[in-house]
Amino acid sequence: MKKFVLLLSLMLSTVAFAQGAEAKKVGPPEGKALVGEVYGAGVSAKAEKSAMTTKKLDQKLKKSAKVENVAVKGKVTKVCDKKGCWLTLETDSNEKFFIKMKDYGFFVPTALEGKTVVLEGNAEMKVTSVDEQKHYAEDAKKPQSEIDVITKPEEEIRFMASGIKVVN
Repeated sequence: MKKFVLLLSLMLSTVAFAQGAEAKKVGPPEGKALVGEVYGAGVSAKAEKSAMTTKKLDQKLKKSAKVENVAVKGKVTKVCDKKGCWLTLETDSNEKFFIKMKDYGFFVPTALEGKTVVLEGNAEMKVTSVDEQKHYAEDAKKPQSEIDVITKPEEEIRFMASGIKVVN
């Protein structure tokens, strides 16, 4: 009986350590983000052809607080270094446009930075709390001095992407 308990303990500890090692492998997926690569549910050919600029999306959001089933084209400026769970696009006015992945269902490689993509999904104007802004600043590995100056909520465009395609 003692041998059985010892063997069982050894097996359980091996499984526990194996799971612990797997949990440490958190990070953005590998990949080169080559033209034509798709992340998430994909982007339809129709959406790719009709993708609007961030400026046009901004104009639509001024008329309606939420726009569903829309495609937007832009240049990726930043990808979350921790998991690849969010990214930013540069707007026509050189501001940042924040994108999260629908249902946290897919992630993108950091190689996506600098690439032009088409996003398909839903957009809305959202007030982002101070805590949430600080969380994303930490994910982006910004210096503490930049994080400390975040002191008020900010209204911004939020895009929930169901699919992303690299187009350039």
